[in-house]
Amino acid sequence: MTIERKEVWCAGEEWCPITTTSTLIGRKWHPVIVHRLLEEGPLGFNALKREVDGVSSKVLSDTLDDLEDNDIVDREIVSEKPIRVEYSLTPFGASLEPVIVAMRDWGAEYLKPPAEADPAAEGSDPDPQGPPGQ
Repeated sequence: MTIERKEVWCAGEEWCPITTTSTLIGRKWHPVIVHRLLEEGPLGFNALKREVDGVSSKVLSDTLDDLEDNDIVDREIVSEKPIRVEYSLTPFGASLEPVIVAMRDWGAEYLKPPAEADPAAEGSDPDPQGPPGQ
């Protein structure tokens, strides 16, 4: 199967592939959602929210809209009454698996598990959106 190449903003010819990838999945929850859909397969909104611990409904909805706009996630209406939707990865989204696996493996190798984090820093997250990787 051939996946259509995306036209995304890019600066600097040598590092264009990096900025393109970062533009598509560089926001906080994007790689987490892709990872959960890779691991669990298609999920409804509430099931996905449970899988992505710590995300608000509004942020999840906005993030899914963005991923859908970028042809990474597909939204399918499963039933009309009550309305039920299911989210899955498109072939383009599934092609991100090696990138997501590399991010997971790098994090497992070089980042401290939460239990080993500095207790003095606990509760003092400088990023209002939460700690990195969430």
